Amino acid sequence: MIPPIASRFVAGQTPAQAFERVRQLNERDVGGIVNLLGEHYDEREPADEDTEVYLDMVEDVAESDLNACLSVKPSQVGINVSDAVFAENVDRIVDHAAANDVFVWIDMEDHTTTDATLDAFERNAREHGDVGVCIQSNLKRTREDLERLADLPGKVRLVKGAYDPPKAVAYKKKSRVNEAYRSDITYAFEHFDDGVAIGSHDPEMISLATDLHEEFGTGFEIQMLMGVREPALFDLGEEYEVWQYLPYGEKWLSYFYRRVMERKENALFALRAVLGI
Repeated sequence: MIPPIASRFVAGQTPAQAFERVRQLNERDVGGIVNLLGEHYDEREPADEDTEVYLDMVEDVAESDLNACLSVKPSQVGINVSDAVFAENVDRIVDHAAANDVFVWIDMEDHTTTDATLDAFERNAREHGDVGVCIQSNLKRTREDLERLADLPGKVRLVKGAYDPPKAVAYKKKSRVNEAYRSDITYAFEHFDDGVAIGSHDPEMISLATDLHEEFGTGFEIQMLMGVREPALFDLGEEYEVWQYLPYGEKWLSYFYRRVMERKENALFALRAVLGI
């Protein structure tokens, strides 16, 4: 059982609990992006097992009336086993999702997986259209990647980047990452016809996106993590397309730890919960 202190950030341990959270969000005009927790598999068996779970979830979403989609981590479905295993499993998920009119996001992980992840996205975008990928602005290569993706169908989620790549391939200073993120957001609104997703809790970046939407008319959405700035999430949902990223599963502890440690506000929340204040 997930303790109350962690349930702010994790939607439960079962698909049913995650979809119930989606239902609650839908009542407030917010969509749910469901992600099964699990990553960095070095053997094929767990990668295939999680792939099967995603195939089942595709049917769960298709048979429901929920405004929901799915998000898959490459290292969860085999990218650390081999590129071939990853390609096979991610293609199975996206093929099944497309056949059932369910949208799938392919998450982005550390910089060593960028090429294989973008190749998987491009292949599936050209075949199905309804698929998304995440791009990290802390990587120096990102502008070239956006140029590659601009004319493809599907969606692109822009984030600052949560991983810690080496200085040779990434911007390390917060101010430089913010500068790159602003530039990438602007480029996307200027050059994409549709399908821009802003994955951020930063009010300044969200405001930039809404201004650019007014200027260029580019279709976009806002995405936030469960448990972070939820009042703002619901306020934005009254005017824009907004989604909340909903992780669930037995492997919740490491995810909860990352959320608590990455922001001072989250750490204070956890401390208050422990102390009962």
